[in-house]
Amino acid sequence: MEEKNLSDERQSRLNKLNLWKEKKINPYPNLYKPSSYSLDIKEKFEKEGDKEFPTDIAGRIMLLRDFGKAIFATIKDSKGTIQIYARKDILGDEKFEDFKLLDIGDIIGVKGDVFRTHKGEITVLVKEFKLLAKSLLGLPEKWHGLTDVETRYRQRYLDLIVNDKVKEDFKTRFKIIAFIRNFLANKGFLEVETPMMQTIPGGATARPFITHHNALDIDLYLRIAPELFLKRLIVGGFEKIFELNRNFRNEGIDTRHNPEFTMLELYQAYADYNDMIMIFEELMKSLALEIKGDTKLEYQDKTLDFGKWEKIKYADALKKYANIDVSNIKTTDEARELASLKGFSDIKDFEGKWSIINRLFEEYVEPHLIEPTIIYEYPAEISPLAKYKEDDPEFVERFEAYVYGREIANAFSELNDPLVQAERFFEQAKKKAEGDEEAMYVDEDYLKALEVGMPPTGGMGIGIDRLVMFFINTNSIRDTILFPTLKTRD
Repeated sequence: MEEKNLSDERQSRLNKLNLWKEKKINPYPNLYKPSSYSLDIKEKFEKEGDKEFPTDIAGRIMLLRDFGKAIFATIKDSKGTIQIYARKDILGDEKFEDFKLLDIGDIIGVKGDVFRTHKGEITVLVKEFKLLAKSLLGLPEKWHGLTDVETRYRQRYLDLIVNDKVKEDFKTRFKIIAFIRNFLANKGFLEVETPMMQTIPGGATARPFITHHNALDIDLYLRIAPELFLKRLIVGGFEKIFELNRNFRNEGIDTRHNPEFTMLELYQAYADYNDMIMIFEELMKSLALEIKGDTKLEYQDKTLDFGKWEKIKYADALKKYANIDVSNIKTTDEARELASLKGFSDIKDFEGKWSIINRLFEEYVEPHLIEPTIIYEYPAEISPLAKYKEDDPEFVERFEAYVYGREIANAFSELNDPLVQAERFFEQAKKKAEGDEEAMYVDEDYLKALEVGMPPTGGMGIGIDRLVMFFINTNSIRDTILFPTLKTRD
């Protein structure tokens, strides 16, 4: 029945479209340049003490009320909405009949005088109008709102039209990205671009998307991270660089994961993970002040302070939240036995001691990391690109930042010893051969770059989509991505 109604409405609109054409009026003209916006008109009218003035505006019709010889409508532009008022005695019979052909969803241009109605609403009295785009499908639920989540994501254009908060949320996203770029530029970082398609996917442990280049007859991979190319640039002499762009991972989809996502990665020569902690904390505090006007922001049921980050070692967090003392776990078999006692029955043969322990960390520690928290000194086994701690080579100089149980940043002192890096790569290759699809490939060219010599370097990655979630107070990453990945409909 709903599809039939939709079809009937579309046919009605197509009939009106044909009427416009019969009148020799182009329903999709090439150009129209309005001189004013709704918000500016209202502000000027009130500032000048309700003094009437001529204006020119364009927007989408969101509401129509026909009173016979007069029609009220609400049009929406990028700054808000304003009422317009069309009268037969002003437009004349022919133009007024044309006005009556308009539907909700149509985009029009209007010239007229601004006044206040007897009910107190600032309104534009229509003296001229022009159809700019005839809408053939109209708006959902007679413009009152689009609530079906699936439709909102699949038809984001409708979502943006009818849900003002959605548009404001994405404006917030764009402001966050612009602020981060300016923040880093002011600290002397250069924004660079590295390949999206790579012959070897590196820089993270993740399953890549594969494509094929016909001319070269080679397989290529959509990048899972830009890290190894960015560090090649450090080798080449750039000392402060960053890239803010898309990564692609052929993994599951849920409220925290989308196969295509936005990541910030930055690298600084002659720095380490402590420098990255300082940059991260300053960035988070400054960002919160810029976007919210306060370091504290409301998220779901909590008040989170982005100006205050608790710091706790990885091993200490396991002891505090999971009552697991890693000093008592000496071997992979012992880790496997503990995991089995905790109910893990799917441990793979290629998983080492710390990979298994990290499963326990994700299950029993991460849910407790509600307040902004920095976990540092991670196991070397699960950090193949990070530098060993000088006093304890079982751990590396690495931190991850968590908020509300979610990782939003990962950073470390970059491993620049080419021989150790080669060992780490070959350990990863062994895991891949044993069935670990997310293990890293051996990147021989990157090893050559390290052999040329890379200075001590600190690096950091921040997930932009997850970060935005906190500033727009949503529990789904899809609300931060204009066009999230969805399963195709049958």
